[in-house]
Amino acid sequence: DLSLSKVARGKVMLAARQGRPIPEGWAFDADGRPTTDAAAALAGTMAPMGDAKGAALVMMVEILAAALSGANFGFEASSFFDAEGPPPGVGQTLLAIDPERLSGGFFTDRVEALLAAVLDQPGTRLPGARRHGLRVKALTDGVALPRALVDELRGMVPS
Repeated sequence: DLSLSKVARGKVMLAARQGRPIPEGWAFDADGRPTTDAAAALAGTMAPMGDAKGAALVMMVEILAAALSGANFGFEASSFFDAEGPPPGVGQTLLAIDPERLSGGFFTDRVEALLAAVLDQPGTRLPGARRHGLRVKALTDGVALPRALVDELRGMVPS
């Protein structure tokens, strides 16, 4: 699971709930104009990661996951973030590849060489490394929550 937008929609939703603006370049309003207004962004659309090239990737994913399976396109689907409307009705396409067979048996060695080259560059990390480090820290040190969030969560629990 990954977001093909510059930022996950949940970050925009959080900014809207807190009444904060979002950075320029994250989203467009309902009329297609760039916006820093989180509420307007939620009524519009997210900017694709990688700009035009990212939009091409989004198009390819929509073709594979929605057009190929007959499911809803992203713009047709209801939200995963609320209970409004019908189920989202999104689709998936799964591809099964035997990488060792396809590569003639050298896939693992080649991937290890690529990862080593990436890690050899100053300031680089592998996808998921930050999240893994934060998880270890949270398991060790716990998680600090803002008082307002704690109060909101407690208000959701029936007494």
